[in-house]
Amino acid sequence: MKDDENHWKLGIFYYNKDDKRLFPPKRNKFLGWTVNFANPYSILAMFLAITLLIFIVESIKKMYFF
Repeated sequence: MKDDENHWKLGIFYYNKDDKRLFPPKRNKFLGWTVNFANPYSILAMFLAITLLIFIVESIKKMYFF
């Protein structure tokens, strides 16, 4: 499924409603995983991960630079 050109928008965004995986592998399996933008839970998981990363960075900045 992941190699079908119809499931890749602009060649880099994976969008497949039939694929229930949150993070399917990229076309080149050695590059890791990508987000299935057709699955709302994967978008939520990506948003939460980014939010957590920002929180951690801000906490470290406050500990060492304040």
